[in-house]
Amino acid sequence: MTTTTAQLPKRADVPAEHQWKLEDIYPSQEAWNKEYQEVKTLLGDVQQYHGKLNDAAQLKACFELEDKISMLIERLYVYSNMRHHQDMADPTYQALSDKSKKLSVEVGEALSFITPEVLTLSEEQLKEFIANPDLADYKHTLEEMLRQKPHVLSKAEEALLAQVGNISQAPGTIFGMLNNADMKFPKIKNEKGEEVELTHGRYIQFLESRNREVRENAFKAMYATYSKQKNTLAATLSANVTKNLFYSKARKYPSALEASLYGDNIPKEVYTNLISTIHEHLPLLHRYMNLRKKLLGVNELHMYDLFTPLVDEFDMDVSYEEAKKTVKDALKPLGDDYLNVLQSGYDEGWIDVYENEGKRSGAYSWGAYGTHPYVLLNHKDNLNSMFTLAHEMGHALHSYYSDKEQKYRDAQYTIFLAEVASTLNEALLMDYMLKRTDDTKEKMYLLTYYADQFRTTVFRQTMFAEFEKIIHEKAEAGESFTPQLLSEIYYDLNKKYHGEGMVVDQDIEMEWARIPHFYTSFYVYKYATGFSAATSFAKQILEEGDPAVDRYLGFLKSGGSDFSINILKRAGVDMSSPEPIRQAMSVFEDLIEEMEKYAK
Repeated sequence: MTTTTAQLPKRADVPAEHQWKLEDIYPSQEAWNKEYQEVKTLLGDVQQYHGKLNDAAQLKACFELEDKISMLIERLYVYSNMRHHQDMADPTYQALSDKSKKLSVEVGEALSFITPEVLTLSEEQLKEFIANPDLADYKHTLEEMLRQKPHVLSKAEEALLAQVGNISQAPGTIFGMLNNADMKFPKIKNEKGEEVELTHGRYIQFLESRNREVRENAFKAMYATYSKQKNTLAATLSANVTKNLFYSKARKYPSALEASLYGDNIPKEVYTNLISTIHEHLPLLHRYMNLRKKLLGVNELHMYDLFTPLVDEFDMDVSYEEAKKTVKDALKPLGDDYLNVLQSGYDEGWIDVYENEGKRSGAYSWGAYGTHPYVLLNHKDNLNSMFTLAHEMGHALHSYYSDKEQKYRDAQYTIFLAEVASTLNEALLMDYMLKRTDDTKEKMYLLTYYADQFRTTVFRQTMFAEFEKIIHEKAEAGESFTPQLLSEIYYDLNKKYHGEGMVVDQDIEMEWARIPHFYTSFYVYKYATGFSAATSFAKQILEEGDPAVDRYLGFLKSGGSDFSINILKRAGVDMSSPEPIRQAMSVFEDLIEEMEKYAK
């Protein structure tokens, strides 16, 4: 099927076998309308529980009503938005999507009294409820409320904090405006010698250029532009850190880092272990940098040489049918049950395959409890799209097993866990592809693709995580931020991570100013832990076989029925220890060794 922009098919012309079957959620618009009305009616029943949640029977009835409403609104919302994503220009589904969003806000407001009211109960009463067999289905919910209790304030204080909410978004909003709307970059010469304006989107394309002068000019122009705004950007990042300190003190946490980890109940050691274990393995990254220098054939490796491909573009033409088959073959180590579910996903309308006019870009896995998961793709017949299929089906099967094995409350897994299932599939696919080919060019292309994932997802994100930790600790110690201090901290980290074997250009000291993730504080470490956990699982599955597969399927079936760290630990990956990161690093070392053989 063609995917060139000029000839994109209209949605109505997409063959049924390439479309997802949203009729599995609602067979008709009437069915959607009926459930919409049902939610409206049920919202009227919520009032009767106000002020009554100190009684086990009333609490159970209220939780059951909350579950019923939440499940229905989830289904209404997911369906209307997936219909909208098929063709964003279709006004019918634009309106339906808006309608479900408005109802979702109404639901949120109507149910918002439940948690604060339960938290006014004494610790003893909460513990009685946790032990009450009639409330067994809500044990984890109540345990979580008890855990949060010390950090929930009085009604008046909570109301005040809620009002501060809009102000607290200001640093991120201001950064977004400055970065996306007001920042203007100069023109530079592209590979053909034409003057082209530098933009965020073009920057990575320029850094991937074969022409070193283009790379260097883009790099210098990018950071010179940020440097001109350094005082404003330092003030914006500083305001974001101040906001985090305010919330952590207001809610009585020992530090901003611990406040951020508390929601997912992640011990501080998971974060600090990641940094210290990556420090142990920095010589591997330095070795990869030396290999990159050798493969590029340059005397000095610069920061602007890190994204250019190490081998000539290897065009792998992979049709969708071939991608499905290869992914299934690669996932054989996960056993027949997993493969049968995967095949059902292929055959039974889970996947929306190709691009069409007006379709949302990118890829995702989504769905609602009580129906099978769905995957949106914009498949191009290439290697990248095959990895995207493996990745998104990893999410989809995680949701399938969670929903099948867990009640509604306990099925939803955290972001901390989400990337494990998707990345594991990619790791198994990569292992399969590498073992299957004898073509030196293909092998080298795959090895560099994988090695760069380690560099960008594990090392680079850990460096970001370390930068966030340092600046918050400095703020907690009473230091104030100047652009010079931020640049100095950031430059020193780049020197430490990239090693003596390369030139760490001074311009890179301004990179802190352009990372949007620093406004979603203490988040990036999840990329590195997720990738490490998945790599560790993949290694165990390939080496141990069935026992490791059983543990892994147990992980998929656990959903969110326990705290993330416990779910992983039961499955054989203890993220509070350095072991999974060390296992991931041993895989990275094997990759480098293999690449070094071909580089001779």
